[in-house]
Amino acid sequence: MTTTRNLVLAAWMTEHGYSSNTLADAVNQAIGDLTGRLGGLDGSSVRDWKSGRVRWPKSASRAALEKVTGLPATALGFVPRRRAASAPALSQEDPVNRRSFLSATAATAALPVPAVGAPHLIGASTVSMLQRKFAGLVAGDHQHGGIRGIETRALELAAEAVHLQSRGSASQRVRAQLYGLAAAFTSSAMWAAIDGRRFDAARRHHERASSLASMSGDQTIQFRIWSHAGTLYRHLGRPADALAANDVARNLSITRRDPLFGSLGHARHAAIHGKTGDGPGVRRSLGHAQEALDRADKDAPRPVWLEAFYGQSELDSLALAAHLALGDWAEAEACAHRSLAALPPHMHRSRGIATARLAQSQLGQGDFGPAVCTAMSIPQGAQRHPRVSGMLDAFGTRLQERAPNSPHTRTWTQHQREGLA
Repeated sequence: MTTTRNLVLAAWMTEHGYSSNTLADAVNQAIGDLTGRLGGLDGSSVRDWKSGRVRWPKSASRAALEKVTGLPATALGFVPRRRAASAPALSQEDPVNRRSFLSATAATAALPVPAVGAPHLIGASTVSMLQRKFAGLVAGDHQHGGIRGIETRALELAAEAVHLQSRGSASQRVRAQLYGLAAAFTSSAMWAAIDGRRFDAARRHHERASSLASMSGDQTIQFRIWSHAGTLYRHLGRPADALAANDVARNLSITRRDPLFGSLGHARHAAIHGKTGDGPGVRRSLGHAQEALDRADKDAPRPVWLEAFYGQSELDSLALAAHLALGDWAEAEACAHRSLAALPPHMHRSRGIATARLAQSQLGQGDFGPAVCTAMSIPQGAQRHPRVSGMLDAFGTRLQERAPNSPHTRTWTQHQREGLA
């Protein structure tokens, strides 16, 4: 029998830096995570997958491989075997216990597996259910920011969307929507990790999200992922990489079809230019962002993640970040007041960040009393957000440097002590 080399798996391994041995090790560890007992694969097992000698790995290995890659086996180039209606049993050669494997894999499934032989159609109702869950995830992010619970929940929902691919039949359109939703959930996990300053996790989520998005063909989610990547590199202090990543988002055709996407791309570019000290670049990008926002059709249907946060307030918030990075304190303060005035009340995390930046802009102008009052106005809950707490730590350090003997500095120090008590 002739075999067909699995070029898809080989390409994925090359892209993600896996050799046959290292992928075998990762899959063995994933089997252990699922069942409590490490797998017994080696490099030759993976080479059999790549060569096409094994076209459909055993169930335990397949589930573990999907856990490692974040992709269904069919998306990795494997071809399911045609079987009779009876459910296949694990052979004695499987390196796992059947009961523990079934228990572990069942825990990852959000929907019941249909009875064997009974066709199960995955359609619009399933997509709608996942879209509602995504909307709830976005709402939670705006209230609480980058907590680990949001990151974990987003990854669980991404896995649910991916596993649905192999649990029934679906049209090509529905499959594309499921990949898009899996990418959307993973991008939310990426954003939660960025927001929580867990940058290594954010990079891993970016790799998986961009792979899923490319299979969906959905440019709106591709824009979100690469725009987030630009923000990630900006926070990492790598502005050249930030500009390159944000350019990927800005060069997608969706930015030409819908000016609102173009506006967000320009506004985030301005924030990156601020990190490089490029004042003309900041002003140019902000001008483009405002012009595109003014042109955008406010009533056009858009993804929930974009509608939930982007508008004049967020543009002003990004302008605030850009001018703050430039040391343009007065303009930063003006942007902060505009952003806060237009910010929806449910966006607690964004309000905390904008208020902390307002305090920094006032401090930069030597207005120590107003700066301390502004910083102290941030609720204790918002002060515990990783980004806000980092800003306030920097604020306190700068205040101590500029006015070590000021009563305002003593007031701030006492406030911080009481908050930690």
